[in-house]
Amino acid sequence: MTLKKTLTIAGSDTSGGAGIQADLKTFQELGTYGMTALTVVVTMDPDNNWSHNVYSLPIDIVKSQIKTALSTGIDAVKTGMLSTEEIIQTAGEAISESGTEHVVIDPVMVCKGEDEVLNPGTVGAMIEYLLPRAEVVTPNLFEAGQLAGMKTPGTVEQMKTVAEKIHSLGAKNVVIKGGKQLQHDKAADLFYDGTTHLLLESEKTDTHYNHGAGCTFAAAITANLANGQDTRSAVVEAKKFVAAAIANGWKLNEYVGPVMHGAKSRFGAPDVTTTEV
Repeated sequence: MTLKKTLTIAGSDTSGGAGIQADLKTFQELGTYGMTALTVVVTMDPDNNWSHNVYSLPIDIVKSQIKTALSTGIDAVKTGMLSTEEIIQTAGEAISESGTEHVVIDPVMVCKGEDEVLNPGTVGAMIEYLLPRAEVVTPNLFEAGQLAGMKTPGTVEQMKTVAEKIHSLGAKNVVIKGGKQLQHDKAADLFYDGTTHLLLESEKTDTHYNHGAGCTFAAAITANLANGQDTRSAVVEAKKFVAAAIANGWKLNEYVGPVMHGAKSRFGAPDVTTTEV
């Protein structure tokens, strides 16, 4: 038996719910062989309300990891937290040179619970080195506004405008994750392929245990693409996967609760509707 090979170029979340830990759990659940190239290590301070510390790895180590993984013939790759402009350029150029067909860009700009862009210069680097190579880019509302150079969208109509702007920057497909801040009665994400706006909706889950949801969603898209699904199907199925994971999130400690990456296979998935808007 031969498994499809998936690579995540991203940060390590010491608490295990997001970053490469979430990616590898998702890759495993969806039947692909996951590999990693670490860019940063993120720790949390239990003596200071779980505040985050981000430690970037030396660029030579990042380059060596990426070279190792890509040399095996990767079927799909995703990026997550890329903390410096140099790391973003390195990842983008290496992905381009590898010829990897399926590329998912999760443009992580902040740690969960934080509210400042890790490095403001990284937004421009993402636009230059990552978006033109993206089969799918998966920003949340804040990240979408940053990439588009526009106000953070708060409605579906605003998401449509922002998605069109991001698409014009080179990404083939854009998925804007709605999240709790979206003014909408369902848990809604917007998919845009340059022609059609597709609204993906599921029932909202009243929970604070959603750590790692964004990473999990992007990783599920990556695995689905590697396994041969077309782009739209890969996104819709990933929505089902992460909706189940969020619905079964659990409390890790007093500060955080991660999603359950194996929830869909254990309990099934909530209904997801798709509507052209």
